[in-house]
Amino acid sequence: MTIAAQNRSPIPTATAGSTLADVLERVLDKGIVIAGDISVSVGSTELLSIRIRLLISSVDKAKEIGINWWETDPALSSQARQLQENQQLHRRIEQLEQELQLLKSEQKIDE
Repeated sequence: MTIAAQNRSPIPTATAGSTLADVLERVLDKGIVIAGDISVSVGSTELLSIRIRLLISSVDKAKEIGINWWETDPALSSQARQLQENQQLHRRIEQLEQELQLLKSEQKIDE
């Protein structure tokens, strides 16, 4: 009986031989999407609705599929922050130029 028990091979599983590092590498390489909806209702009246969309991937994979919002987010990118500051300065200059033109036109009317 001990010989028969020794000849049995273990049942193969999907995670056999996979370490946490292997799983993380696979998820970051391929990416994973988690989506779900949560709603809270009383009777037929919906009080709260939450839509959850989560994408987990590597930066390279995200760029490959066209997702790069972190590059233009001022909170995450110093270049985006500088761009935002430049845009604010340009708007302020335009406002000042408009005020100057208005003052010049008022002076011409007074003369």
